[in-house]
Amino acid sequence: MIAAAADLIAASPGEEFSLRAVCDAVGVKMPTLYHFFGSKQGLIDAVIERGFDLYLGEKSSMESFGDPIQDIRAGWDAHVAFGLANPGFYTLMYGKVRPGHSPEAQSRPSEILRGLTARAAEQGRLAVPSEQAAAHILVTNIGVTLRQIILASHDPALSRAVREGAITAITGTGTQLDNPLAAAIELAASRPEVLGRSETQLLIEWLGRLSRCVETPS
Repeated sequence: MIAAAADLIAASPGEEFSLRAVCDAVGVKMPTLYHFFGSKQGLIDAVIERGFDLYLGEKSSMESFGDPIQDIRAGWDAHVAFGLANPGFYTLMYGKVRPGHSPEAQSRPSEILRGLTARAAEQGRLAVPSEQAAAHILVTNIGVTLRQIILASHDPALSRAVREGAITAITGTGTQLDNPLAAAIELAASRPEVLGRSETQLLIEWLGRLSRCVETPS
């Protein structure tokens, strides 16, 4: 029934779906559906859970860059790609809003993001608290994804511009002109292919040490 509901939702993202159509698709009666899910919202919650399972399955297969800011960039792109490939799931996962309610499954990817911003904070690379940084990235990531779903048009330039604007906001590299070390760190993190991954991580570590010395001179 979850798969049938997901198929119906995917076929018409953003539109209401019929419980009768779900039952007909799997050959069961309405009482059976209510027995397992209790209500239409119960079925929707189960579909949302399935959507997050698929999303996190894709994210778990991603290779870490070993750098929290670069992993945030990669996570952003994966988030947008999943939404565009699965608009039916995505509009339920992030587009259906009920005041005061947040699907429990949403906490799982949010924890991953908070872990990355916490690591970035430990490295002294954030201009805002790590929780605020995670919220900033998440809400802008959702917004740019929903816009592309609404317009039914993939806009990688928009996504890239909003992504870099959000990262600039949380790292402060666009305003801290007196901290060229911080700017160099973020430049290296955003272009690991220039030096190579291992060399980039070593450079970031060295620049981070120098940056911390400048901030707290002995």
